Amino acid sequence: MSAEPETGARADRERSYGPDDGILVADDLRKEFGGLVAVDDLSFAVQEQEILGFIGPNGAGKSTTFNCVTGTYPPTDGTVYFKGEDVTGIPAHDMVKEGMSRTFQEFAPLEDRPVVKNVELALAPDELFTLSGMGGETEQLAREICRRVGLGEVMDQTPSELPHAGMLKLELGRAIATQPDVMLVDEPFAGLSADEVQELTEVMESLRQHGMTLIVVDHNMRGLLNLIDRAFVIQFGSKIAEGTPEEITDDPEVQEAYLGGEEI
Repeated sequence: MSAEPETGARADRERSYGPDDGILVADDLRKEFGGLVAVDDLSFAVQEQEILGFIGPNGAGKSTTFNCVTGTYPPTDGTVYFKGEDVTGIPAHDMVKEGMSRTFQEFAPLEDRPVVKNVELALAPDELFTLSGMGGETEQLAREICRRVGLGEVMDQTPSELPHAGMLKLELGRAIATQPDVMLVDEPFAGLSADEVQELTEVMESLRQHGMTLIVVDHNMRGLLNLIDRAFVIQFGSKIAEGTPEEITDDPEVQEAYLGGEEI
């Protein structure tokens, strides 16, 4: 019987990942909730300025992995390295200071302030909880961020005036305002038209060109595979495949996990 390919789960389990294997590294990451294993000794490394797709069916453990990496949940076991340092279990607000941000599917902007002020607030130092003391330089930077994510024409509107795609861009803008080296993007294409998916894809490509590393979760396989450099596929908290978009779409185990064996 032939050996399992190096892109398979066995190869992942047989090697250890260290702090120098990528800008963000998880080594044997595990998260248990009572008797439920949500993340099962998962290991991966993300390279600087890479766009990595984190893929899996509903309930695969994607969000839990995000939460363990970003400090929302402390992992039960395993290690997270960020920029060469062990950051396992560091709280989420401290991970932001280290240079890691994430977007959320649930939007929570301040509805009484325009879009640009929502972004500007995310630029504020910790000791500034209001806009008092923030000068024109901060507003100028917030406006530049709005333009970068495609909100240049609507930055003076309130969030309630934005369509769904605009709210996604605002969530990206607020995450960018924390000046991250790595950004984890949760379901950016949910509910978007094909044109809107393409527009948001161009925004994220631009972020990468400006030096950012992105990890993107989405169920829109077509949109995601057109964006990413590499995919990491999990099911039931374990890795089942890893490779280029072309390799992933041809992988029988991935096809079985998503579509009962039909080609993606």
